Amino acid sequence: MQLLKFGGTSVAGADSIRKVISIVQNALSKDKTVVVVSAMGGMTDLLIDAGRLAAGHNLRYKDRLRDFRNRHLKVLDELLTGDLFNTLKGTVEEKFRELDSILEAVYLLGELSPRTQDSIVSQGELLSSLIISKAFESCHIPNLWADAREIIRTDAAYGAAVIDQEKTQEAIRNYFNINQAQLYIVPGFIASDSKGVTTTLGRGGSDYTAAILAAATSAARLEIWTDVSGMMTADPRVVGNARAIPFISYKEAMELSHFGARVIYPPTIQPVMQKGIPLWIKNTFSPDDTGTLVESSVSENRNTVRGISSIGKIALISLEGSGMVGIPGFSRRLFGALSDDKINVILITQSSSEHSICAAIDEINIRRAKAAVDREFSIEIIANRVEPLQVETGLSIIALVGDNMKNHPGISGKMFGAMGRNNVNIRAIAQGSSEKNISAVISTSDEKKAINVLHEEFFETAFRQVNLFVIGVGNVGSRLMDQLRDQQKFLLDQLRLQVRVVGIGNSRKMVLNEEGIDLGSWMEQLNEGIKMDLDDFMAFIADKNLRNSVFADITSSELVASCYARLLRKSVAVVACNKIATSSPFENYELLKNLAREYNTSYLFETNVGASLPIIGTLNDLVRSGDRVNKIEAVLSGTLNFVFNNYDGSVPFARIVKQAQDEGYAEPDPRIDLSGTDVMRKILILARESGLRMEMNDIGSNSFLPESCMQGDVAAFYLEMEKHEEHFRELYRSAADQGCKLKFVASLENGRASVGLQQIGPDHDLFHLYGKDNVVLFYTNRYVQQPMVIKGAGAGAEVTASGIFADIIRVARV
Repeated sequence: MQLLKFGGTSVAGADSIRKVISIVQNALSKDKTVVVVSAMGGMTDLLIDAGRLAAGHNLRYKDRLRDFRNRHLKVLDELLTGDLFNTLKGTVEEKFRELDSILEAVYLLGELSPRTQDSIVSQGELLSSLIISKAFESCHIPNLWADAREIIRTDAAYGAAVIDQEKTQEAIRNYFNINQAQLYIVPGFIASDSKGVTTTLGRGGSDYTAAILAAATSAARLEIWTDVSGMMTADPRVVGNARAIPFISYKEAMELSHFGARVIYPPTIQPVMQKGIPLWIKNTFSPDDTGTLVESSVSENRNTVRGISSIGKIALISLEGSGMVGIPGFSRRLFGALSDDKINVILITQSSSEHSICAAIDEINIRRAKAAVDREFSIEIIANRVEPLQVETGLSIIALVGDNMKNHPGISGKMFGAMGRNNVNIRAIAQGSSEKNISAVISTSDEKKAINVLHEEFFETAFRQVNLFVIGVGNVGSRLMDQLRDQQKFLLDQLRLQVRVVGIGNSRKMVLNEEGIDLGSWMEQLNEGIKMDLDDFMAFIADKNLRNSVFADITSSELVASCYARLLRKSVAVVACNKIATSSPFENYELLKNLAREYNTSYLFETNVGASLPIIGTLNDLVRSGDRVNKIEAVLSGTLNFVFNNYDGSVPFARIVKQAQDEGYAEPDPRIDLSGTDVMRKILILARESGLRMEMNDIGSNSFLPESCMQGDVAAFYLEMEKHEEHFRELYRSAADQGCKLKFVASLENGRASVGLQQIGPDHDLFHLYGKDNVVLFYTNRYVQQPMVIKGAGAGAEVTASGIFADIIRVARV
């Protein structure tokens, strides 16, 4: 004999029921078959709601009852014709009248007892099984409808009745010995107590019905047919890359189902495990899919972790007090009080000092739990030996499950490290001695992110997903978008990285999409986006709480830079092209660096100095390896180097500056470059990264611009430069007469920094510097006579974008 159980989605309508008939026909060719069915999808909830409304004197219960009736009559009409239809319609109408009478009584009394509720909700399985039985008959497939209430006996704990195993096994064996058939149709979920009163086995109890029948009849196999192709490595509604688990042990399946895997009802596994009956979980809508086979042992086990599951709406209760230390019996009394009040404990943890005991329970039970425990320990609470029970809500449990974890050290560290890197705070931890399960209590707001992070860590060897937010898509930012688009395949194939841009903003518009923005049409999407609101943009990052989040700032906005601290506190990595934060007061610079360390994330700003040249990274390597920077000489402005390399007095100085701006080397306001402010920021950043505590006003500046050039707007600036053309020619002639070149040099030596225009002779390392190139010379304890030299293009949209891109990749690969 074999057992096939079909869930609510599998029998939700006429088309689904026809699929069930096809599956059962195929099964009948192999063996005698018992089919257990749930209520049609959504009907149990509808009946529960009807009962609740009736008890609250709300006549809308009649609407629910009408929906219930119409749904069943519609399916009946689509499946049956002739005498079969007329006969069953009369039975169905009689059931509706019975149900209407019960609900009317509930409405008049204003009371809904658990016993009455069981009587109401049982109608879903009774009607669906009767309709399905007649549907088989209409297809000329003989079958016997068996009332589960006659063969499954329970106690009188209505709503979640406990099976009387001995009486049930005897009743099942007797029934199947006396009633011979090739096909039996049985309603799941329902049973009866010793007085014959209808009881139910708890939500999901139809699985349990099938398992009880399979165990009692020593069935060859049990198949649970649902709407997914087996148990998954994680909930596919949460993890897009979740995949089916082809094989799993009974104990692993029990752990996953206990901790929230919704494919199977937790008590289902125990009866078949005791009898060693194979359990298949299959998909009604894709019957050819392999599904999941649950057995006593699994030989194929490539993954250390079998699956990840979670339970939401959890409360953490804590009993604490100095009076607990060294005194036996506190645990027994705590759990005894909860047990007496029928409160199930999901997870337990206790501190080694015996000062506290922690337990996780369903949030719905917190008031009863607190009352029961405070009552039990009332004397100790009055004496201040124990504190009143503490309750924390808004929590979830996330669990890693796998038989093979016990053979692999470091799983816990890997689990908690992955969550820590993504700012998932852990409130409590539990691990059984069997090492099949590692559970952690976390905030419900972090549940989705934690599941995705762990699934990526333990299952997704194919790639790591990075969620990128970008503000500033002008000259440099748009080049970054193009580079990201063009490199998508390379990153996936070679680095196993999937960089998803989920937020883009500029000064006018923003577009946000948790599922990712198509980089082939990002500009069109941005133009059609909503009005830019920086607070809303930051709120989206915080609320979505996506794993491996990176924020790239490609602006020169002080307001955007002010958001870094709040991002870092959320463990969102920051990649900044914007120099404002790193050149802000030292306290803020230090705060951001410390926050990155504290929240285990990254704050990178390589492009602050030298575009994509590896200047800051190299300096960091020198310092971390124990070297000491004694002196820095550098040309750090691509704009100024371009200007002085191209100016010889034959073309006006203002025109050369305008050319630099047009070619993308200069800031929108070129005075930032020509005044030396930008270079001052850069040498300040290098000084700080070399270990010095320095502020902007500590840097000496020798400006070559006449004061009047700094007045007014950008247009006035160009006019003033034209007026002072002779001043610029004189600067050039003075240098050229001595065989020198003009270079705007930044220096750091003996803790002092300065910037200014210098005449550089041919024997100097800075002399042979062309175009928009930058150069940095590091003189250190190790590089004394010959400095370490870093030289190359230090300006331009493409190279700057590539530097930002490189920082994003560095973050992603940490």
